[in-house]
Amino acid sequence: MKWMIASDLHGSARCCRALLEALDREGADRLVLLGDLLYHGPRNDFPEEYDTRAVTALLNGVKDRLLCVRGNCDSEVDQMVLEFPMLAEYAFLTADGLNIFATHGHNYGPDNPPPLRPGDFLLCGHTHLPVHRDCGGYTYLNPGSLSLPKEGTPHSYMTLENGVFTWRGLLTGTPFQPLN
Repeated sequence: MKWMIASDLHGSARCCRALLEALDREGADRLVLLGDLLYHGPRNDFPEEYDTRAVTALLNGVKDRLLCVRGNCDSEVDQMVLEFPMLAEYAFLTADGLNIFATHGHNYGPDNPPPLRPGDFLLCGHTHLPVHRDCGGYTYLNPGSLSLPKEGTPHSYMTLENGVFTWRGLLTGTPFQPLN
């Protein structure tokens, strides 16, 4: 099974279309979205092609492939137009023998981790930075941001296949090394 993992779409129709093209290109079985789907929030600039209605329609079109958690910019109003669950604060996932705690990162994150067991993975978005960090007992992973990357990092997502996480540029699918 192959998963794509992404975060921080923030209502960018352009990046949502690129994400769905990447989903097809990757041949992924599931797309895990780590929150901040529709709105940009008060601290962010408007992303390119900000169009929450278009993003809603695009995501609803692949609702059977989505697993989502809620970001700090997501709300109950969003759930009224989205045809898939997206209000859970976190999810426990198992893939390829890996135990993964998936959350947006605004409540739980590397500075405030949930109770984890040795070898577990903490999967977060929120910071808009692609990261792979050994935190002594667990591993912190962040796919970066689809629409508003920070610190010169690319628009990005991750894949998980055969127990291996790979960071990829959104537009090209080219692998790259995340921050530590």
